[in-house]
Amino acid sequence: MRTHKTALALGAVLLLAGCGSGQIGDTGSGQTDPNNKNLALITGMRGEPFYVSIECAAQQEAAAQGYQLNTQAPEKFEQAEQSQILGGIVSTKPGAVIIAPTDDKALAAPLQQAKSNGIQVVEVDTALEDRSIAVTSLSSDNYAGGQLAAQTLAKLVGDKPGSVLALNTKAGTSTTDERARGFEEEIGKHPNLKLLPTQYTENEPATAAQIVSSTLAATPDLVGVFGTNLNTGEGAATALSNAGKSGQVQLVGFDASPKQVDDLRNGRVQALIAQNPGKIGQEGVQRAIAAIKGQPVERETRTEMIAITRDNMDQQAQYFYKSHC
Repeated sequence: MRTHKTALALGAVLLLAGCGSGQIGDTGSGQTDPNNKNLALITGMRGEPFYVSIECAAQQEAAAQGYQLNTQAPEKFEQAEQSQILGGIVSTKPGAVIIAPTDDKALAAPLQQAKSNGIQVVEVDTALEDRSIAVTSLSSDNYAGGQLAAQTLAKLVGDKPGSVLALNTKAGTSTTDERARGFEEEIGKHPNLKLLPTQYTENEPATAAQIVSSTLAATPDLVGVFGTNLNTGEGAATALSNAGKSGQVQLVGFDASPKQVDDLRNGRVQALIAQNPGKIGQEGVQRAIAAIKGQPVERETRTEMIAITRDNMDQQAQYFYKSHC
C-alpha cells in the first residue's frame, strides 16, 4: 500500500486521470482477437448512482468507438451474484470485461479464468489484491479521499472536542477500506477529535442509520460522522435528521448521488467528497479497446476528487452523479 506524505489542501485532490503509476500493464495471458468489438461492463451494484454514472459514460464511449457494451450488475454489492454474472459474461467471449470487483480476493479466481480465456480484464473503482490479473485499473485515490474527508470534517468541527464515527461498508472492499484508512490516519492529527471504532454497514443504508442512531445514544459527545460511500452517507443523514441532529453533528459523505446533493443543499449533510465516475467509465472503455488491440496501457490511474460544500456546490455541478442515462 502506498504511503502519502504530502498534506492535502481542502478542496480538489489533484490526482488527475492520466497521471498514473508510470507502469505499463501487459495485455493478458490468453489470445485476444484484436477485431473483437464486444465489451462487457459489470459494476458493483445495480441502480447505484455512482455506477450508473460509470455506465452512462462507458456506453457513450463504446458507441462512439463502434463497440457493443453489455452492462450487468448484481442487485446488491456482494461477490456471489457478481461471480455468477461474470461466469455468464465469460461464456459470451467478449474482448474485454470492465469490472468493479466486489471483493478483492474472492473475484480473483473467476477473473483469472477470464484472462486465461483471452478476455482482457479492466478494473474500475475497485481492484483485486492480486495485481497480476487486470491489465489496467482506474479509480479514485481512495486513501487520499479519506484524508480529504478527515480534513474537511476537522474544519467543519473546528476546535470543539468530541468523538467521530467512520462508517465502512464491507471488509475486503478495496475502495472503502482505503478511504477508512486515510480518514483514520488523518483524524489522528487532530487531538480534539477522538475516533471511535469503525463500524461496518454491509452497504445497507438502513444498517448505517441504525448504527448512527445507536452511537448517538451511547456517545453524547459525537461531533462528526464520515460515510465512506453513497449508501453509508445516505443512511447516516437519515439517522441524524430523525434525531434532530442535522448540522449539530457534522456529516461528511463520500459520493454525490442526487439524494446526497439534495441533503447537502438542505443542510442534512455538511460536505461531500465527490469522485469523477464519468471519467472512470470513459477511460475504462478506452483502456479496454487499447488492450484488445494489443496496445500498451497505463497499469494504474487515479482520477480527481473534490470536497463539495453548500457554499461551492453550484460551481461543482459537473461532479454530481446520475440516476439514469
